[in-house]
Amino acid sequence: MKYVICVPDGCADLPVPELGGKTPLEVASMPNLDALAVRSTLGRAEVIPSGMPPGSDVGNMSIFGYDPSQYHTGRAPIEVAALGVKLRSDQTAFRCNLVKIVDGVMVDYAGGNPSSDEAAEVIAEIDKKLGKPDEGIYFLPGVSFRHAMIAPRYFADADCVPPHDLTGSQVVLPSGSSGEDISDLMRASEEILSQSGLDATGIWLWGQGTQPQLPSFFEVNGVNAGLVTAVDLVRGIGKLADMKVCDIPGATGWYDTDYEGKRDIALKELEDGLDLFIIHVEATDEAGHAGDVEAKVESLENWDARILGDLVSGLDSMGPWRLLMLPDHATPLTLRTHTPDPVPYLLFDSQKDSDGGVFTETGVSELPLVKGHELMKTLLAE
Repeated sequence: MKYVICVPDGCADLPVPELGGKTPLEVASMPNLDALAVRSTLGRAEVIPSGMPPGSDVGNMSIFGYDPSQYHTGRAPIEVAALGVKLRSDQTAFRCNLVKIVDGVMVDYAGGNPSSDEAAEVIAEIDKKLGKPDEGIYFLPGVSFRHAMIAPRYFADADCVPPHDLTGSQVVLPSGSSGEDISDLMRASEEILSQSGLDATGIWLWGQGTQPQLPSFFEVNGVNAGLVTAVDLVRGIGKLADMKVCDIPGATGWYDTDYEGKRDIALKELEDGLDLFIIHVEATDEAGHAGDVEAKVESLENWDARILGDLVSGLDSMGPWRLLMLPDHATPLTLRTHTPDPVPYLLFDSQKDSDGGVFTETGVSELPLVKGHELMKTLLAE
């Protein structure tokens, strides 16, 4: 048996006025997904446990089968794990966005979405001028606008608002005992960015925490697993869980990501012996944050046309298989940020048809609610 998990990040939504009161899932043309849905088990999943922040860190930890209420310690420490950094007990990690702020308003939480190479040069300069090795403060380059800062553990005592929650609003600087230290670093970065040639005007520090300790995926589930993503956060969960993390050149974390490349690496790794593979695509989430209705619909249609069609035929050639489609949270276009609302899930078994249904928010609204981290066991159940 082969297993695939498809994660269209943030694809769940609320009714959108520009779509006649429908959601992107309801209007997107997705014939391959529709064909799976009529033979699948569908339902609603609580991927964000009650009281926890509705972030991709929490949601993807649920999808990977780990209860966030037990294992989650913060977003940034997961991301730095993807960079090969193992935090000491006296260290904390922060997510470091490149952002664009104009007249005190968060104009762009992604800082113009620079290339990773362009951003790396700027982060190196920030580390050179703002890093304090003797105090344990340094900066690490990541992907595009997503980077990291390592700091002493006492820096974690701060309330830092995620930049995507501030889009179009006046910024709210960090508070708490280390809030002023963090704000000083953010302000100091502005001069460096002003000379960089990038659209970004500074850095934004948030998502701090100490590194979680996850048992290996094989130890918990008894199957060998891998994944592909452009997002360090998801890579980090895979690294912490001792999964095979695959890289492809065209994975960007943006609308232009290589859908076919992600499909093909999944099929190759399954053919070569992995039992389970996770395909993560960020595009729907970024479209939600941007309030870009057209891009969110198009990203869903790309999932269908450029991944699911040939993925299904490729899996059929390998024998029995199961597929779970499950977003990590909702990112409504009208709100432009994450929400903790339950999301639809679809579980397909090539050997057994189920009652079927429609993979949309309204299509599953009356179906039972399950805990997101329990779906891994359901997928793998004999």
